[in-house]
Amino acid sequence: MATEEVDPRFADLDAWPLTSAMEAMWEGQLAAVAAIGHALPAITAATEAAKAALGDRGRIVYVGAGTSGRVAVQDGAELMPTFAWPSERVRFIVAGGERAFVTSIEGAEDDVDDAVTQINAARLTAHDVVIAVAASGTTPFTVGALQQAGSFGAVTIGVANNPGTALLESAKFPILIETGRELIAGSTRMKAGTAQKVVLNLISSGIMLRLGRVYRGMMVNMQPTNAKLKRRAEAMVAQIAHCEPSHAARSLEQAEGDIKTAGLLALGVDRVDAETMLKNCDGNLRRVFAELAGEPDRHSKGAAPRKQGGVVES
Repeated sequence: MATEEVDPRFADLDAWPLTSAMEAMWEGQLAAVAAIGHALPAITAATEAAKAALGDRGRIVYVGAGTSGRVAVQDGAELMPTFAWPSERVRFIVAGGERAFVTSIEGAEDDVDDAVTQINAARLTAHDVVIAVAASGTTPFTVGALQQAGSFGAVTIGVANNPGTALLESAKFPILIETGRELIAGSTRMKAGTAQKVVLNLISSGIMLRLGRVYRGMMVNMQPTNAKLKRRAEAMVAQIAHCEPSHAARSLEQAEGDIKTAGLLALGVDRVDAETMLKNCDGNLRRVFAELAGEPDRHSKGAAPRKQGGVVES
């Protein structure tokens, strides 16, 4: 497999001047990101399917072993602070268990029985989305976990860096990122790992876009849990409502830190009405504004209703 082979061009990499070696490794990173372009249609299809399945109770389940598992954990761990994705709706199934998050567990990636046990314990349904990552595409733990997840009807997404592999063949939504040989043979923390991280970023961020957890480029589901995030939340409310920072701060306090509710309060909407509208629109602020304006297409272009005399008007 390409990711395991020595690249003749870099066989003497350790003897090169460090400046030249650094340039070569940097260029490898750029090539890894560029390789993702060909897979964008597959990534988009997987993301759309994931959004459709998740609804209001489905989980995002990350599966992997070794480097790929740790890359997957990194992506999933960011969902709560960035998008306020509920912690109970993200799960990690990693070869070797939680110890493998920071330590290499010998032999764990070959343990198919453990993969099946962990998947069964997750009690998957058709609302769950399982994202399995393996640079080789053949890791027994990861392939076994994905195949077992498919038996429960979960949406299965496989991300691999080698073509024609079992992981891709087992996934409902296969995503191939051909990053080729590593500059250091088999060190998939480099090109393959970089590509995996970007792909996972695209999938998870795309899901959150479609679920209304982003509005006009802002992560409006974020929880202001410290001073820095509180200032950021106030700035978001001020931008949403086109109001003064002090008014935004008061609205955020009245909304108990909920940015979307605070934006509506700052525009003069009653809190009960604001919460009801958000609930009826599945928390999608853009849909709320479209309904307030009575022009469904208007807010797809980014317009926001303004407040005049304490009343929202379009």
